Amino acid sequence: MQKKTQQVSVLFAVMATLFTTCLMAANLFALKQFSFGPVNFTGALLVFPLSYIINDVVAEVWGFRRARMLIWTAFGMNFLFVMLGAVVDALPGVGDNVESFHTIFGLAPRVAVASFLAFLVGSFVNAAVMSRMKVWSKGRWFVLRAVASTLAGELCDSMIFFPIALAGIVPWEVMPSFVLWQVGLKTLYELVVLPITVRVVRVVKKKENTDVFDLDIWKKVKKG
Repeated sequence: MQKKTQQVSVLFAVMATLFTTCLMAANLFALKQFSFGPVNFTGALLVFPLSYIINDVVAEVWGFRRARMLIWTAFGMNFLFVMLGAVVDALPGVGDNVESFHTIFGLAPRVAVASFLAFLVGSFVNAAVMSRMKVWSKGRWFVLRAVASTLAGELCDSMIFFPIALAGIVPWEVMPSFVLWQVGLKTLYELVVLPITVRVVRVVKKKENTDVFDLDIWKKVKKG
């Protein structure tokens, strides 16, 4: 069951909006730190995994090409948001909230680069693993594919972001455990909400009458 169309449906537009909102919110929520056992985390932990869940849904229903379009669109909107925030932050300020505004929108260049690189690599790995495993499994084992793709994407994301953003702040001997804690909790997040993800995928497939298999993409990769 596969419907080819160049149009973007309302449901896809909703997914794109949610995906982009999660990324923008993650940048802001990252300023809030909290403790979970012996390890400190940021508020982004609560919202960023949602982007991977949405990525899974899009790759599963509409295929890798639509997921790729979603990722690049969200990247562009997030980049625009950060750049506009930097411009406003650079304007001469008056009042008592100048420092507070700078704390929120004065994103350090190193952190911005780490965030953008980590997002691109992690999101593309997540979508590619989901898409390729779907072809390999002939559409079966969605739960396994969702967990495996999230684990791969989150691992790549964390392995890029934390060494770049926190080098010199977090000791190198602590960095591996820091990364693994982040990946583990984000994957656990995926497992907890997985029943909802499965339900959303079923509903969207039924509404869209679409279930894309990216056979042509991975055949080309294999030949190449």
